[in-house]
Amino acid sequence: MHDKCFPPIADAHARVLILGSLPGQVSLQRQQYYAQPHNAFWKIMGRLFGAGPELPYEERMQHLVLNGIALWDVCASAQRPGSLDAAIVHASVVPNDFAAFIASHPGIGLIGFNGGKAADLYRRLVLPGLPASERTIRTATLPSTSPAHAAMPFEEKLTRWATVLQNPHNAEHLGSSPVSSAPSP
Repeated sequence: MHDKCFPPIADAHARVLILGSLPGQVSLQRQQYYAQPHNAFWKIMGRLFGAGPELPYEERMQHLVLNGIALWDVCASAQRPGSLDAAIVHASVVPNDFAAFIASHPGIGLIGFNGGKAADLYRRLVLPGLPASERTIRTATLPSTSPAHAAMPFEEKLTRWATVLQNPHNAEHLGSSPVSSAPSP
């Protein structure tokens, strides 16, 4: 049984694409990105873009779109027992069609990965198949908002996300260096 991702949340004016790996079980049940209540994603988006968890899901999506933020996952589908990224069965991963997405969203100038697993899957399964012009988009690996990544305090996660999303030129470029974490403030 393969879990499947949701359609991307984006409009034609998107500037930043935030990628997770694959929706977790709570998200799949609720059909919402980052629906697990202990995931810090919406709390961070609330602080940065007014798209906090207190708003209805559709309003959160609108806030992201109005701020030029697109949201999607690296995996179109994959086998994963449970919700942990470490449980993704690599041989089962079918990546999303990023060449088509980027071609239809030419303003994307930064891809931010929500955690190291999304960055690794993108680097290994997506990047080699992209046209050269699409491999030059700046990237940054951000601290995972997952409750499984609880070792980093919320305020530090928020600072690192803000550093990259509010100053996208700080992001690393995949073509000249490995996908890496945003610099510490």
